[in-house]
Amino acid sequence: MTALPFDFFPAETHLDERDGRYLRKAIVWSHAARRRGNRPFGAVIVSAAGEVLAEAYCNTAETGDVTGHAETNAVRMLAERKLAREELAGATIYSSGEPCVMCAGAIFWANIGRVVFGIDAERLRVFRGERGDQRDAELSCRDVFRASPHPIECIGPALVDEAAAAHVGAWKT
Repeated sequence: MTALPFDFFPAETHLDERDGRYLRKAIVWSHAARRRGNRPFGAVIVSAAGEVLAEAYCNTAETGDVTGHAETNAVRMLAERKLAREELAGATIYSSGEPCVMCAGAIFWANIGRVVFGIDAERLRVFRGERGDQRDAELSCRDVFRASPHPIECIGPALVDEAAAAHVGAWKT
């Protein structure tokens, strides 16, 4: 991994106890994904009342489905629950990594009103390296959320060292 200047990366956000607890659950799912041979990402969706609505991990390697990211898998689970859009507007999705453009779109379409993520895209790019098959669209989830007609609060990066641990040695160089 190439060392980058400290000020290159976004500043880490401090979380309260609740956000820290659920983000750590998403990080646990990222380790589960890696153990199963997938990219190390996890997500947890929690209602405003604190009920866990969905938990998922990235399963792209297992399924061959390139859309099987942790966040999209979690959003798909919400369909089974038939929750009102108003309820989802009060929900938070906790993601071990900054949501990609596709996942940010799924979060937008699901009407989830709040996102808390661990490792940011800039740090993830250092892990991924320059291989073409590991690159992402270099567009922040915040850019997608800013284009939304309804507010989507975005908090992160947070718990970066914990979120980064699943990525150490997980990417091809």
